[in-house]
Amino acid sequence: MRIGRRRIARLAVAAVVLTGLFVSHQPAFGQGRWGRIPEPVAATAEKDAEFYFIRLQYSCSTRSRCRSAWLTDYPEAETHLLPGIERLTRVSTGEQGRIVNLHDDTLMDYPWLYAVEVGQWYLDDLEAARLREYLDRGGFLMVDDFWGIYEWGIFVESMNKVFPDRPIVELGEDHPLLHVLYDLDQRTQIPGRGGQRGETPHWRGIFDDNDRLMVAINFNMDMGDAWEHADDPWYPEPMTALAYRFAVNYLIYSMTH
Repeated sequence: MRIGRRRIARLAVAAVVLTGLFVSHQPAFGQGRWGRIPEPVAATAEKDAEFYFIRLQYSCSTRSRCRSAWLTDYPEAETHLLPGIERLTRVSTGEQGRIVNLHDDTLMDYPWLYAVEVGQWYLDDLEAARLREYLDRGGFLMVDDFWGIYEWGIFVESMNKVFPDRPIVELGEDHPLLHVLYDLDQRTQIPGRGGQRGETPHWRGIFDDNDRLMVAINFNMDMGDAWEHADDPWYPEPMTALAYRFAVNYLIYSMTH
């Protein structure tokens, strides 16, 4: 289902069918505009599903030391999270993650988009316009794993190209994103593999004219690591469990708002 200019209705989660056939991406890497990128292989049939994990491929800011930062935690984060979604909800998922960039014709086929380490990204004017179109049509973007004022500045520099007219705001603890299925609070920092850091975690967002959250911003935390290391005994299980619950809330919010 391609994203329309507006949502026709608030859909029941179990009734949403997003797409059928996709191009599978395998971790065979080459060089390209975005650095080290997976090469597409032949199209294969995959089961019809209600949700596909879509990872955004982006260029690196010249202000960062980025080396394909958009691939961080790939593919283990997706590999672990997708079965977890099926266990915790009635939403059927694709069997593996997908990768798109903002120039892909298939972008509008995917209502949910994940971008990691956006403190190192760069969007040119065309990509910013394309992302705005995607979000204005009803798409949902979740960004994750960037830290500190310097990386925040890099993120905002490109995001301001997308929405120069829309502010980034803190999410209140009563926002539906935090309660749509699980009741969650904003006081626990979900750590990366290096453990807890001194920065204060923030849940922020950008809203459309109808008060729909279009961009969910996880700042000073690393949900991708919590998903990736779900089966590693050294990573704290309570943090993985919390990151799974946040992911489920994001998913269900995006399907119902």
